[in-house]
Amino acid sequence: MEWSSAPIENPSSSKPNAPSSNPRPSFLFETPPRHPSSNSRNSKVIYSDRFIPSRIGSNFSLFDLPNPTNTTTPSFSSSSSNSNTSGTHAEATKEENSTTYSALLRTVLFGSDHAVLPPATPDRSRPGAAASPSSSASFTPSPNRNIFRYKAEIPRWPPSSAAGFEDMLPGVVHSQPKAPRKVPRSPYKVLDAPALQDDFYLNLVDWSSHNVLAVGLGNCVYLWNACSSKVTKLCDLGVDDSVCSVGWAQRGTHLAVGTNLGKVQIWDASRCRRIRTMEGHRLRVGALAWSSSVLSSGSRDKSILQRDIRAQEDYSSKLTGHKSEVCGLKWSYDNRELASGGNDNRLFVWNQHSTQPVLKYCEHTAAVKAIAWSPHLHGLLASGGGTADRCIRFWNTTTNSHLSCMDTGSQVCNLVWSKNVNELVSTHGYSQNQIIVWRYPAMSKLATLTGHTFRVLYLAISPDGQTIVTGAGDETLRFWNVFPSPKFQSFTSLVDDAYFSYYRPLTN
Repeated sequence: MEWSSAPIENPSSSKPNAPSSNPRPSFLFETPPRHPSSNSRNSKVIYSDRFIPSRIGSNFSLFDLPNPTNTTTPSFSSSSSNSNTSGTHAEATKEENSTTYSALLRTVLFGSDHAVLPPATPDRSRPGAAASPSSSASFTPSPNRNIFRYKAEIPRWPPSSAAGFEDMLPGVVHSQPKAPRKVPRSPYKVLDAPALQDDFYLNLVDWSSHNVLAVGLGNCVYLWNACSSKVTKLCDLGVDDSVCSVGWAQRGTHLAVGTNLGKVQIWDASRCRRIRTMEGHRLRVGALAWSSSVLSSGSRDKSILQRDIRAQEDYSSKLTGHKSEVCGLKWSYDNRELASGGNDNRLFVWNQHSTQPVLKYCEHTAAVKAIAWSPHLHGLLASGGGTADRCIRFWNTTTNSHLSCMDTGSQVCNLVWSKNVNELVSTHGYSQNQIIVWRYPAMSKLATLTGHTFRVLYLAISPDGQTIVTGAGDETLRFWNVFPSPKFQSFTSLVDDAYFSYYRPLTN
């Protein structure tokens, strides 16, 4: 549709500025022309006080609609009956065209689901008769028309199908039902990882924002550069100690290493140099989590220590509450909440300043190591239980509510959310040793990946959010392409799905 500021003229006049002696009525609002006085030499052009839509450039034949300029114009004659009949017919024709055009426009703008036609307007030219419900949209697509000439003929829908309108419009492609996304069932890379421990309570694999993988093997930490495949030995703790956990800082090249003797070492991976060693725990440190410059460490001594690596002290506060070993730690994406899981089957949530848990969840019936915060929705937390539990549970920490539960049938070892789509992946131990990709919130399985012969105890995700690496007691690291790239992310779908699950309480 084009907008024109040209003067209102009679289309049938051969002189653009000559006033019409018998103007036809118009269905658009416009300023009526004023006839010039006898003293004026030239007729004065009167402009409208608003922009008038001009459909002169519109291709009405594209929609199989009659051109308004070709519509029968009512004539004013001495016979009032003929005038009324002709005017009524023109008005009915105009309403029919308007209804059809509105249905087309509604379909293009809002989709085929909204292409609901309004009730048919009775035909006033035949008293007592009503228009057929299908008469307002009774046009048949031309079978020979193909707007996109480089394509084959597009299948046509019946005229009664509103979805068929979209194929008739240039630049509009009808959205067909999407097929389920295919996830490769085999890893694209497998690396040997000798001496990778088969211990459920340890966390020995992490992937940095600089695309470097850190792996704890025995008493050493190795770095594998995902871009160059270069392997670097970062440190060796000696025969008296061993690596129990590794964790990259959110930004930069600092790596934290938790040891079996209860110490936490901070290393600069770019220089392969140890920065400092912090103490405070009496037993092994199996869980680490960063929040900016604050490092949280969980230990078998049941405590969590908060450490500011900029401060001189080894730790600034001590969090107590767990009755057994702390084996899972994760900070939320806004760095306001810390979730911890323990061998006491408890899931706790702490804030930045608390020394006691602000939220306590006791529904799991086995150790809680698998913890993951959703990157798509504030306060959405997922947790997984061990062999006696086998469940993935979802929590709303903002409203302190339990959202849903999924029995996976196997020990849940790790959880991680996709950064690009509203999906998550879980790794499992007894008894199937599988990897499952889930669609949230329906919790439908997109893929089940197998290949490890031991429990899949370790999991990390690449910086681009497309690849995961899994580690197991079979001493292998396997790399899988499970998530799409960010360009395929559907924001609307994310918001709708997350909103549905976030505000829906758990029903029994």
